[in-house]
Amino acid sequence: MDLKSFFDNMLLAAEQVAILYVIVSIGVLGDKTGLFTEKTARLCTNLLFFIITPAVIVRSFLAIEYEPRKAGGLFIAIGCGLLMHTIAALMNMPLFRKGDKSKNAVYKFACVYGNCGYMALPLADAILGPEGVFYCSAVIMSFQMFVFTHGIYIMSEADENGKRTFRFSKLIVNPGSLSVLVGLPLFLLGLGDSIPAIIIRPVQYIASMNTPLAMLIFGTYLANVRVKKVFADKRVFGVALMKLLVLPIVMLCLYKLFGISGILLSSLAISASAPSANNTVIFAAKYGKDTALASQTVAVVSFISIATMPFMIALTKVIG
Repeated sequence: MDLKSFFDNMLLAAEQVAILYVIVSIGVLGDKTGLFTEKTARLCTNLLFFIITPAVIVRSFLAIEYEPRKAGGLFIAIGCGLLMHTIAALMNMPLFRKGDKSKNAVYKFACVYGNCGYMALPLADAILGPEGVFYCSAVIMSFQMFVFTHGIYIMSEADENGKRTFRFSKLIVNPGSLSVLVGLPLFLLGLGDSIPAIIIRPVQYIASMNTPLAMLIFGTYLANVRVKKVFADKRVFGVALMKLLVLPIVMLCLYKLFGISGILLSSLAISASAPSANNTVIFAAKYGKDTALASQTVAVVSFISIATMPFMIALTKVIG
């Protein structure tokens, strides 16, 4: 392994992560001064979830010129995303089984689901460019398929018969999958250049809001973390270990075993190493779980990812 290349890549990735956290710090300041509080930020979550993230995904399809290699890579990325979430779910089944079930649900969810949209996408864009975003978008599709089925299963309480609800329609009818279904035909047919500016420009403008708004929102969560309480909970560090090191290393080994390399490998590694998803807080609120714990867990795991994501990205670039 070339140590110089490793540390150069780690420094590059760390710089990009640091840039994102400068925006996060502005979100913290906004909350502390009352200009943009956590309460306001929560109201913006649906804007990110249902409008901005789909625009980012569609834009990534339009920004890439069709090539058979890239089309094949897209479907490989979708399959790898499904594999990653399946392995993450299986790995975490035996964990967090004792104690408060409401808190355990938060920990399990945070172990499985990463910040593919709000952390991985901007980082992939900064380091790998449009092609990296293109492949990360495929992972987001698998994320959406899992989070609206398995994620709801984790967070929802059992019904009167002791069973949890499962809606097959959620596999398709969700923002991530629908935006891929819109963007994929445009990419495969090579129609990106033929779309009028009056349509494509609004999509581009809306998509450009993803990184700053997502980081500002996260900053408001971080501003409300009780540091002493969080660092006293060892289970949060268990989540960080599983999400930031164990899962990405396992997936990186599998991807290499499958012969994946280049930008596709780097994109998949970035997605696998992303910290716990902001959806942990959203789903906790929707299903009556401990939202304070969810916010604190996401904040701590994301903070630790400042060090682990550059490490994983550098490792991927050296061996990829």
